[in-house]
Amino acid sequence: MLGRLSDLDLRLVRVFLAVVEAGGVSAAQIALNVGASTISTQLSTLETRLGFRLCERGRGGFQLTPKGAVFAEMAYGLMSAISDFHQGARSLDKQLVGNLRIGMIGHMPAEQNSRISAAIARFRQRDEAVRMTLLVRSPGELEERLLNGQLDLAIAYFWHRAPSLHFTPLFTERQEAYCSREHPVFSRAGSLEAEDVNRCDWAWRSYPLPDTGLAGLPSHVGATADNMEALAVLIFSGHHLGFLPRHFAAPYVAQGLLAPLNPATLCYDTHFFAVTRPRRQISAVTRAFLDDLLAIPVEGIDAGSGDGKKA
Repeated sequence: MLGRLSDLDLRLVRVFLAVVEAGGVSAAQIALNVGASTISTQLSTLETRLGFRLCERGRGGFQLTPKGAVFAEMAYGLMSAISDFHQGARSLDKQLVGNLRIGMIGHMPAEQNSRISAAIARFRQRDEAVRMTLLVRSPGELEERLLNGQLDLAIAYFWHRAPSLHFTPLFTERQEAYCSREHPVFSRAGSLEAEDVNRCDWAWRSYPLPDTGLAGLPSHVGATADNMEALAVLIFSGHHLGFLPRHFAAPYVAQGLLAPLNPATLCYDTHFFAVTRPRRQISAVTRAFLDDLLAIPVEGIDAGSGDGKKA
């Protein structure tokens, strides 16, 4: 069995992985730039050092043994760890080093997505060596990931404010009630009041919403959806009314496919925040990115008053 890994062991492991990726000894000759007999000898040496057979090779074709398949997964993990180590070691002279995990809600206004892109570009101009990860999730999952340490920063709206998190206001998004052109009220859309649509069937979010300022849920909620696209599909059916972000609905309104019921009354505002753990607890990497995000101006976007703490 292998004891301490030597340079020879690593070289033999790389040969083995090259054979696995090529699908056989003969196919690996080009990638390794050596002959088939040399590769076979190297595989045999590795198997001897391990004490078990890694693969079947010969006229019957190439196939990993059960132990060989497990060893291949472990070997890939080893190579990845070595690569990460080399990259990290080369980056230690940088001012900012580490990881930055950012979560976002889906279907944000294009201006805000551009703002985040501009913040990333600004951040990359720093003296940094940071591996950045972006993911899109629901507000509830973003909050959960922030609380358990799986995210460093999230951009979304939240139906309540966890006291252990830090909220920095970013912008306000207008939500309006819509119907599709297939709905019976479409011809009267534009100035309908709540009593006009109270008896209609509504589609609603399946997750909690922040304070909307509305009197309450519609009397008839016949469908729920856990994301914006699904909610739009329900509205497009012509059977349901529902709230959508104005920027999301705008292209469909321009095509005559949707109409707002009454933009003056059947609407509410959603406040978006950049959320982190308390500033004294966040890393220098997260703090720097948040500073860069807040430094990007966005023309024509209401930043929203909110009630989060200033960064």
